[in-house]
Amino acid sequence: MTKGGLYPLPVTPQLMMAVGTAVIGSLQFGYNTGVINAPQNIIEGFYNETWSNRFSEPISQTTLTALWSLSVAIFSVGGMFGSFSVGLFVNRFGRRNSMLMANVLAFIAATFMGFSKLAASFEMLIIGRFIVGLYSGLSTGFVPMYVEEISPTSVRGALGTLHQLGVVIGILMAQIFGIESIMGNASLWPLLLGFTLLPAVLQCALLPFCPESPRYLLINCNEESKARSVLMKLRGTEEVSEDMQEMREESQKMMREKKVTIPDLFRSPTYRHPIFVAIMLQLSQQLSGINAVFYYSTGIFERAGVSQPVYATIGAGVVNTVFTVVSLFVVERMGRRPLHLIGLMGMAVSAVFLTIAMALLDQLRWMSYVSIAAIFSFVAFFEIGPGPIPWFIVAELFSQGPRPAAIAVAGFSNWSANFLVGMCFQYVEQLCGPYVFIIFIVLLLGFFVFTYFKVPETKGRTFDEIAASFRQSAGAGSDKYSAPEEFSTLRGDDPDL
Repeated sequence: MTKGGLYPLPVTPQLMMAVGTAVIGSLQFGYNTGVINAPQNIIEGFYNETWSNRFSEPISQTTLTALWSLSVAIFSVGGMFGSFSVGLFVNRFGRRNSMLMANVLAFIAATFMGFSKLAASFEMLIIGRFIVGLYSGLSTGFVPMYVEEISPTSVRGALGTLHQLGVVIGILMAQIFGIESIMGNASLWPLLLGFTLLPAVLQCALLPFCPESPRYLLINCNEESKARSVLMKLRGTEEVSEDMQEMREESQKMMREKKVTIPDLFRSPTYRHPIFVAIMLQLSQQLSGINAVFYYSTGIFERAGVSQPVYATIGAGVVNTVFTVVSLFVVERMGRRPLHLIGLMGMAVSAVFLTIAMALLDQLRWMSYVSIAAIFSFVAFFEIGPGPIPWFIVAELFSQGPRPAAIAVAGFSNWSANFLVGMCFQYVEQLCGPYVFIIFIVLLLGFFVFTYFKVPETKGRTFDEIAASFRQSAGAGSDKYSAPEEFSTLRGDDPDL
């Protein structure tokens, strides 16, 4: 039963179809994140062949490394631009139509990457990676926002976790399809990269049957009757008065406020605290070391004597997916804040064991098994908290007015940190060797302390209740948590936990 008992089942077929269709965009993000890794040697061979045909000499190792790094990193650059552009679309075209329009980028990207070999042009592959990065950056804003706005309060966190589930399923698909016997070979790798076309077609076919966000219809478009009709379909009942009243109150508050721009988020005392929390949560995801672990895992599996490291990496992808599902089922029971804390501390402990195991690998052969277990544990704890929660909690921290700008800033922070780790980790690892994860241990502990003291619990609270808490704390003086009751409410000291 949901709050107030107004509708018997919070999850209806119409709601699940809308959420599932939106999450196709998340799957695309995950797939294009992981797809470039498996066929690296083969694509580098294509670069060398193309260069030799053009200039009648083999490509230098320095140039090849630079081109490959660009091919990988340009995806994050596109994501940075895309995520920062979210607000330009969602308020003008709506949440659903924005997702539909973004698929044009997926079609263009698939064409560039899929035909790059035929055209003997590595430039086409790099341009395609940038364009699909643009699409993915937009999707990381559109999908969580749409899912949050159509979901009942009682299951908002669980459905929000589906964005991350889509991401990890996409990564797992890329790892499996990238096996040499499937599509990760010299003849089929263009199809591997161009596969992104099929999910885009599927989403375009399904989105017209999904409703627009009722919050957008009522608050942004002032179409109350249409919003009520959409809510009745999503909730599976005609009694939606509580949801409608909540949105009306939020709309009235918005009318008394001027339009919220990105600079306003940092100037206004009301928004400064939540946007700082949102940015830090995104950084806690990307600077946790998860991408570094995935980068390093193949080498660790090889040193551990795993005959086919690619299958061990796929095993890590399976762990990734399984524990995202675990988070899906427990996020509404335990809350966002406790899960994020558990995930951060679990990752820090796993990183300690991984560092010790890697340092002693040459002296103690059995440490290879400790390192494999530490990798799986690290990935599992990531998906319990830092993986899914930062994506959807940002949408919960802001009301309808500032939400698009806040999601754009948070997404830009996430992609920027992603780019930073991708570009710098190899050089830092060369300097620090097996002790590189000490950096991430320190960061994880720092994020743990920040989460404990500054991140509010949003479980079971309406958007307006969460926003009101920040308004009250902003008006309480320089000590935002001087009132004990307000501190316990914001921090999430739930007696049921």
